[in-house]
Amino acid sequence: MNVETAKVKSFITKYNYKKSALIGILQEIQAEYNYLPKQALIFVSRELNIPLIDIIGVATFYSAFSLEPKGDHIIKVCLGTACHVRGGPKILDEFQKKLGIEPGHTTEDMQFSLDTVACLGCCAIGPVVVVDDDYHAQTSIRKVDSIINKYKKKENKNEEH
Repeated sequence: MNVETAKVKSFITKYNYKKSALIGILQEIQAEYNYLPKQALIFVSRELNIPLIDIIGVATFYSAFSLEPKGDHIIKVCLGTACHVRGGPKILDEFQKKLGIEPGHTTEDMQFSLDTVACLGCCAIGPVVVVDDDYHAQTSIRKVDSIINKYKKKENKNEEH
């Protein structure tokens, strides 16, 4: 992936080149690229005069950041206590089987990334799966296919007629 240094520089400028704004800058980069590209981190390191290892330390400490490219759609399966006892692990297994990936990974076609979370704070409607910003309440293994299909890119969608 090509990183536009002008774009990254605009994030740094927005925060007035403050080292204390590193997390905010990384959030901007993550929002733009859906992960933290190495080229962008090197640029931030040079511009803010922060050692690259320190930036990587921050990026790996917070689970909101990813050093690996993420898919177009990020699936988060809640494994908090309420979701766990209502079948969260079985739902996760079904997503793994259907997508062919483990949590923390992305499908080869870059459509989906699969992650787990400790709690989404909506225990009453669990088990919960979040795709991007869409919450899927009372998920069961029977609903996994329809959730995936809702977000799957349709191949040759214009060739139906």
